[in-house]
Amino acid sequence: MPWYIWLLLALVIGTVIGGLLMLRAGARKIPLTEEQKQRIAQRNAEADAQDARDR
Repeated sequence: MPWYIWLLLALVIGTVIGGLLMLRAGARKIPLTEEQKQRIAQRNAEADAQDARDR
């Protein structure tokens, strides 16, 4: 392959990796109370049970 294809390939891969790193750096955890965590766990359990019934 010509050198400019390698350069373009490196540029594309660098852009994708850079975008993913910026996305990771901008992510932040959502502070949840214990009550909210319990409600989420209950909803997940209900959804899993619904999925099991639908199969």
